[in-house]
Amino acid sequence: MSTGATRAVVLDTMAASALLNASRSTAPAAAYRHVITGDPILVSFLTITELRFGALRAGWGELRRRGLERDLAQLVVVQPAEQLMRTCAELRASCERAGHGLGHKIHEADRWITATAIRLGVGPHLRAHGVGHRPRTSHQNNLYVARSRTSVWDSNRSARSR
Repeated sequence: MSTGATRAVVLDTMAASALLNASRSTAPAAAYRHVITGDPILVSFLTITELRFGALRAGWGELRRRGLERDLAQLVVVQPAEQLMRTCAELRASCERAGHGLGHKIHEADRWITATAIRLGVGPHLRAHGVGHRPRTSHQNNLYVARSRTSVWDSNRSARSR
């Protein structure tokens, strides 16, 4: 485990997709890279699920899906654990009480990704759909910036080896 504070970025599916498809569409990827500035990239388990679903839905061939799997293997994936599941349930209840869209079932994926950032101590920092607390640019909407004393994250905020 690292002793100094580390900065990391939790991406939602749109941001992760833009970075993974950088060779096909350079502008969004460049904008995200500018914001990330070399920070470690973290994604929720649900982002991986959504990216795989998107490839299947689009009818990607085996070769392209294998490329996606190679790219996904490079990401640090935050897996669900007891504390993350509790955070997600609390977030949904809070959003429902406030009348916020993240309380609706249709936003289940966004809620898990938001809960991941919150669980990692980020809170909604840079986020789409008006959740963020800071001014946003069009390409910052899907990013969360995290600081921690761990080098690799899980949803219980402990370091784990790869």
